[in-house]
Amino acid sequence: MADYQLLSIIVPVFNERNTVGEAIRRLREAPLGIEREIIIIDDGSQDGTADIIKRLADSTVRMVSYPDNRGKGAAVRRGIEEARGDLIVVQDADLEYDPRDLARMLRPLQEGQARVVYGSRFTGERRNMFFWHWVGNRFLSLMTNVLFNTTLSDMETCYKMFDGDLLRSLNLSANRFDFEPEVTAKALRLGVRIWEVPITYAGREVHEGKKISWRDGFPALLMLLRVRLSAKSAILK
Repeated sequence: MADYQLLSIIVPVFNERNTVGEAIRRLREAPLGIEREIIIIDDGSQDGTADIIKRLADSTVRMVSYPDNRGKGAAVRRGIEEARGDLIVVQDADLEYDPRDLARMLRPLQEGQARVVYGSRFTGERRNMFFWHWVGNRFLSLMTNVLFNTTLSDMETCYKMFDGDLLRSLNLSANRFDFEPEVTAKALRLGVRIWEVPITYAGREVHEGKKISWRDGFPALLMLLRVRLSAKSAILK
């Protein structure tokens, strides 16, 4: 059994005034059985998101603000620097992911079965994606499996829970959505096996505020190839 005491939940936010308050409420109330801290990284929001977060901040919720938009990867990396937990997970603020699933992800880590756990959107209940989003996700997962000899069903999932020491040891540099393939590929390149659990998923589409698009698939693929060809010494800080 692993003796984890604190879960740091990193929430990168950009113009999510309609959902961020509810996201924080759900994170506070999710039954986890472990202490939590919620770190909101406001990535240059211009719609009043920061004002909502400030009103909700307390001893478990704190905010870091950027004056301009730097990208999800940059926001997550700042969150990792701020995190005090011996476990770290990323949570989007758009209500696509249900914080009640975090307890399911915690179990393999607490039982010493894994150091990295991903929540798979393709093995649990879900609001189905549009076809081309599904194709893009499946293609990138397939390429990850081919390049790193694994069997992930959902490399692009937001729900990635890491042993804190492992995550902090990775030399991460991605600033945008290529954070997902970078952190995955670098963990796999080190020989770390990733555990998957099914999660629920209520995906948004572009007209509802979804920010990632098919264009982000090309940098993701390049990142997978770059890490696969890199020396292991370049993966660690």
